[in-house]
Amino acid sequence: MKIARTIGTVTLSRSHPALVGARLRCVEQLERMDAINNPVYGGDTIVAWDVVASGVGDRVAMSEGPEAARIFYPTKVPIDASVVAILDHFDT
Repeated sequence: MKIARTIGTVTLSRSHPALVGARLRCVEQLERMDAINNPVYGGDTIVAWDVVASGVGDRVAMSEGPEAARIFYPTKVPIDASVVAILDHFDT
């Protein structure tokens, strides 16, 4: 599980049939906890399937790899990352 910030929305003109109706978000991963309040996290920017309806600027928890697609079991979806929670509060 990683922490990230939603920075945009991805729109597809053509997509895999399993992605019909998906909300795809562009997220920037947090590299260090001391950067949690910075306007730019400085981590990798990736596209993730958003299952929690996050908005631009929301801090989110994100899973990657096989665990990201596991929430759709038994349906198989071609994804490598998914936003699984909106984070409201941090204790560092």
